[in-house]
Amino acid sequence: MLTKYCVIYSLAFRKHSPPEHHEYYTDDPITCEDFVENILRHGMGLHGIRRDGVELPQKEFDRIVKVAASSAASKLICTSLKIKSDEERFRFGFSS
Repeated sequence: MLTKYCVIYSLAFRKHSPPEHHEYYTDDPITCEDFVENILRHGMGLHGIRRDGVELPQKEFDRIVKVAASSAASKLICTSLKIKSDEERFRFGFSS
């Protein structure tokens, strides 16, 4: 049985050699978005997302990345400015 989501990423720490690709598997779309958020926050390379063994269409891939980036930005703003998520949403418009 195939897992629902597969995130293909690399650590991207080496500059002169091709990155080694890793795969993260999950059945939960929220867990997938959280993992993509962590990839973005740590500056790792995101190479693709598959659902049921097939690459996601560009529109769905972009939506997952957008949600993950918005969540990461929201958390960073709340931490840096020491404000609650409601105030952050009102002032900056990111959803967490």
